[in-house]
Amino acid sequence: MSITTQHRTSDGPPELTGGGDVPAKARQLGRLVAQRGMFAGPVDRVPADLYATVEQGNADRRRQEIAVEPFSRVSMNTYFGRFPASYWQRWTSATDVRVGATVSGTGMLSVVASDMRGDTRVVRTTRVTDAHEQRVAMTSPIDRFVDGGALWLELATEGGALAAGDIRWEVVAPSQARQTAVVICTHNRADDCLDTLGALAGDADCMQVVDTVHVVDQGDDTVESRDAFRDVARQLGSRLRYRRQPNLGGAGGFTRGLYEVAEGAHADHANVLFMDDDILLEPDTVIRMTAFANKAAEPVIVGAQMLYLLHPELTYSWAQTTNLPALQAGVPVPRNVLRVDVTRQRQERRVDAGYNAWWSCLIPAEVVASAGYPLPMFFQWDDVEYGHRARAHGFPTVTLAGTGVWHDDWDWKDADGPTNYFNHRNSLITSALHTGFDSKAAARVVRQRLLRFLISMRYGLAATVLKGVEDFLEGPGCLHDGGIEAMATVQKLRSEYPETQLLPASGVSRPRSTARPLVGAPPAPSHERLVMAKRLLWQLMGKPRGSVSVANRDSQWWHVSRYATVVVTDASQRGVRVRRLDRAELIALGKRTVQVLRRLRRDGPAVARQYRDAMPELTSRQNWQRLFDGR
Repeated sequence: MSITTQHRTSDGPPELTGGGDVPAKARQLGRLVAQRGMFAGPVDRVPADLYATVEQGNADRRRQEIAVEPFSRVSMNTYFGRFPASYWQRWTSATDVRVGATVSGTGMLSVVASDMRGDTRVVRTTRVTDAHEQRVAMTSPIDRFVDGGALWLELATEGGALAAGDIRWEVVAPSQARQTAVVICTHNRADDCLDTLGALAGDADCMQVVDTVHVVDQGDDTVESRDAFRDVARQLGSRLRYRRQPNLGGAGGFTRGLYEVAEGAHADHANVLFMDDDILLEPDTVIRMTAFANKAAEPVIVGAQMLYLLHPELTYSWAQTTNLPALQAGVPVPRNVLRVDVTRQRQERRVDAGYNAWWSCLIPAEVVASAGYPLPMFFQWDDVEYGHRARAHGFPTVTLAGTGVWHDDWDWKDADGPTNYFNHRNSLITSALHTGFDSKAAARVVRQRLLRFLISMRYGLAATVLKGVEDFLEGPGCLHDGGIEAMATVQKLRSEYPETQLLPASGVSRPRSTARPLVGAPPAPSHERLVMAKRLLWQLMGKPRGSVSVANRDSQWWHVSRYATVVVTDASQRGVRVRRLDRAELIALGKRTVQVLRRLRRDGPAVARQYRDAMPELTSRQNWQRLFDGR
């Protein structure tokens, strides 16, 4: 598979050149679009300041073009406007980058650079006078950015106006550039999935680098049931591969796409881009990830950053890693930031990721050939485990700056859900596979979490976690059906606990005492263990009294454990959950906790060896074929 590349003659429009039969000289002259420069987002609710800022005067910012009025200045020193030079110097073979623009009017264009401290310098400038759709280009070396820094374009006018569009950052094309197969896994989010497909299909430049689009529909409210599906299918034509299958979670959905791509021609030279169904897509992200992967000096996994869907100017983090002994994913890497407003703060330092979540993540064929397919974990930690496994096989992950998609805000998702089963089971599996697995340390982590859940009267959550640990201890057999039975079992288990149910805020029958204003939480205790022991003893003795309502941010264990009934706002802000002290359930789950943790400490090392021994079979094509066939 090859991408159409461009090379320009001195006095004419760009010539389009194909892939396989192009002479070597033409390939050497070819240019690969690394990213485009836009001036507004794909939808109106995305702030234009993520693309270009008006530093002085006035300008009319549109998606592909800008009109700068006299005595004005516009900067593309923005999240999507910057060319991440540090990442390109560290990971790719590109030595320079050319930015081109089609301009009309009078003004000056400048290429500006930053370093790891954020200090700026002007690299190139060009002036145009009374231009009419003139193509201008400036080439800048990628040579002083190893630890950080970026390049961007600035436009300035004096007495005249200047219009610019078709901004393209280009690098010398590789001898063979791969197209990308997009894989979207969806489950009962038909409308969201169609929006993502529409964003892809509606961007012609993006579709130039896309070979096929695989939609793996695992729900009963199907994408194909929508009238809009016919329009998108017509736009995508033969590139669309739509298939339905039983719900095998994100792991099963994404792996099905990977499995199908491997069946096609040139599968050994494919990029496969996993993409969530419910994101808001910036189509240029596909172009940026594809170009970066194609110019990488050695094959790397290329990930996009996550921006918050409800707050589109906020990013979740620059890059993530894990703390496997503590069973933690999503850990910020050193020099990283969390939940930062990217219209105010720029990412100057290069940070190296441990893995990238599969909201948008490109995996080259070499990784699959060496490391195998993902584990059939259903969801949660499948992307984490695969990132660790790829690195063990010599393939790092690069979370590329300025390359992002908008995804549901983590802050607005409640932690009390079935995902906790998979989170704990799969984190233990990942730790077993990629560490020496200190079962005593793992037991301490699980114990601390369970104590907090129990004291907080989250009995269903505690039972969910205990089930996850118990199934981990059963060994690799817990992955036999890809998670279908586990999900059904956990959902039934949780239905037995009233506090797991989300209720309308206005429909909850509250005692009179909860009619007072929300009760805020005091500061965290300085002697946490002593307070935790005291609260647990109180609850066992039945001392907590009264009923209160608390905001989600105040639902800390040391606060809610003081009361017999607590109405807690759900993190989603869609309703509330009612927690009630139940001494019998507390005692029963406490005894079960002691038994499970004893087993984890005693049997953990042996179970870890079982997972390591089963790894080749679990990640084999034959195993996934069996799962897809429902056997």
